[in-house]
Amino acid sequence: MVKYSNMTYESLRDWLEFLHDKYNRPEFIESDPISIPHAFGDVRDREIAGFLAATIAWGNRKAIVRSARRMVEYMDGAPYDFVCNHTEQDLARLRTFVHRTFNGDDFVDFVRAMRSICERYGSIGELFQSSYERLGSMVAVLSHVRKEFFSAEHDVHCEKHFSSIDKGAACKRLNMYVRWFVRHDDRGVDFGDWRRIPMSALYLPLDVHSGNMGRALGLLTRRQSDWRATEQITEALRQFDAEDPVRYDFSLFGAGIDGFLK
Repeated sequence: MVKYSNMTYESLRDWLEFLHDKYNRPEFIESDPISIPHAFGDVRDREIAGFLAATIAWGNRKAIVRSARRMVEYMDGAPYDFVCNHTEQDLARLRTFVHRTFNGDDFVDFVRAMRSICERYGSIGELFQSSYERLGSMVAVLSHVRKEFFSAEHDVHCEKHFSSIDKGAACKRLNMYVRWFVRHDDRGVDFGDWRRIPMSALYLPLDVHSGNMGRALGLLTRRQSDWRATEQITEALRQFDAEDPVRYDFSLFGAGIDGFLK
């Protein structure tokens, strides 16, 4: 059993539940990158728009949301159709896009990679779900999906924007993306489109905010924010809800954003 700072198991559980209820609600959507896929009714559009939004989700959240909306505009507001049916002239327009170190050439390579996945699997969701059914482990899935993604022709520069679990990365953005599409409840934030992956298999999207909160609460003792830290904090959260441990992402991230540690 993890030692939870100076709080008892019961008091920490109650606090996590309070924060979960505070942040896992529709009001959370507008200022978060998840607002990008929420603009679409078709799951295939959501998957592509969400993947791009998650890919650039580091730094200031307002800037992330603005840039992700621009990416959708570049794709004429129809992500799945653009990915599947773009021309080279269409791709040329993307090369003017920039979000921090993710540039237009990266954008082009990501669109080409997603087209390859859609041609071979039908959708991004089918790649994730069929991989889980075959491999039975999200660790194996994250590794396999990255290899499949980069099986299409691409410049090596874009690879840094897709974290490698094989190299021990925390895979925060990838875990966040999978959370969006696997988790399902009655709150209206996460989509729950991928029902063939159980919520119990998910890992926490470990970032600065959730990591700092986790360490303050004794849920995480590892100082480095890598995959081992992701495993440790997720295992701690499973003691509070084994079937849906990542629901507490709302608790830790939300509290961190609101400055509970100040």
